[in-house]
Amino acid sequence: MADTAEREASRGLNRLRRALEKSRNELDAVAGALRHAEGSDFPAAAFDDAAAHIEALLAFVDEQAERLDDKILHAGGLEPGRVRRTGGT
Repeated sequence: MADTAEREASRGLNRLRRALEKSRNELDAVAGALRHAEGSDFPAAAFDDAAAHIEALLAFVDEQAERLDDKILHAGGLEPGRVRRTGGT
């Protein structure tokens, strides 16, 4: 990457993505344990809402990472739409 600020932004987005993925896994684990312990009293809708918020944050991080990648490619003289992406940042 060309610039230290861009490199740090990319690293930050990757750290945030990993933290959100871990949060999603932990939420699933807690939901499973509480569902087992509480049975019909388990607040499924609240956990579904929390999971949706995490997914929205993951989508936001992916959008920002793609935007940053496109900006870096453009600064390097490459056309972002012509570069094939292989997944992840």
